[in-house]
Amino acid sequence: MVKKIPIRKCVACGERRPKKELIRIVYDRKEESISIDKKGKLPGRGAYICPQNECLNKALKDERLSRALNVSIPEFIYNQLMEEIDIMKD
Repeated sequence: MVKKIPIRKCVACGERRPKKELIRIVYDRKEESISIDKKGKLPGRGAYICPQNECLNKALKDERLSRALNVSIPEFIYNQLMEEIDIMKD
């Protein structure tokens, strides 16, 4: 039996990629917190972004993450995303 690979769409560039290749950002309404979900299992509304600086800059400039999660994104989340992208490049 062939295992189905989940595909998700980057909020910045719109490219569809396997879920494991993207970074998931989660807004947990109960906790009222935003975090980077490295395992892809946290509860809450999620948005995905490619691990590329161009996509992060586009998402920041156009506030695409904010619109996708229906909440304003604090600057420290963008800083964490930059660090995560740098780690994934190595």
